[in-house]
Amino acid sequence: MEGKEMGYRVSSKGQVTIPQRIREELGLRAGDRVDYVNDQGRIYIQPLREGARSFAEFVGMAPGFKNVEEINAWLREMREDRISE
Repeated sequence: MEGKEMGYRVSSKGQVTIPQRIREELGLRAGDRVDYVNDQGRIYIQPLREGARSFAEFVGMAPGFKNVEEINAWLREMREDRISE
């Protein structure tokens, strides 16, 4: 966000505007529903699609990772388990 002050103001109704760039990346349109998840102070937003499961259902399912290498190793292991079934 070049040339703009970072951060967004919360309205008196508790509303925050999702920037257009983010709406486009997520494919959000007026009237769409979203899900918010608070994960240790980090807020995640995801579009809710018909039949989609909430992100909140998946929080904590995977072990804690210290770095990207650990995540990639875990993903490889999960894929290998799936292939061998």
